[in-house]
Amino acid sequence: MTRHSVDPASPGEPYLAFWRERHLCTLTTLRPDGSPHVVPVGVTYDPGARLARVITNGTSAKACHVRAAGPEGARVAVCQVDGRRWATLEGRAYVRTDRERVAEAERRYAQRYERTPSPNPARVVIEIEVERALGHG
Repeated sequence: MTRHSVDPASPGEPYLAFWRERHLCTLTTLRPDGSPHVVPVGVTYDPGARLARVITNGTSAKACHVRAAGPEGARVAVCQVDGRRWATLEGRAYVRTDRERVAEAERRYAQRYERTPSPNPARVVIEIEVERALGHG
């Protein structure tokens, strides 16, 4: 993996390999008062589409924070750490309810985390349009 700034559309194989490994990540959203809300999540990264995806329940705090930002999207970051290696993706997040988008996010989650998510009719996907990628390792 390269150091610090990474091209999010063409991050290089070591960076992509790290995002394919099974790691718990964190998602940072902002509460209405501006304070950070950091929670553990599973994340998938699609550099070709410049998208990171997080599946969650539609009523979760993270989904509510993203919705509250309005149509311009919420500024968020996802990060994963393994010893001295780390990778962060930053961008604008949107809650998507379209069944096809949710199904694609579930498929990618199952591939990365080697487990199919349990059925949840209230599931949504938080899609992050990746604007910046950082990493070290």
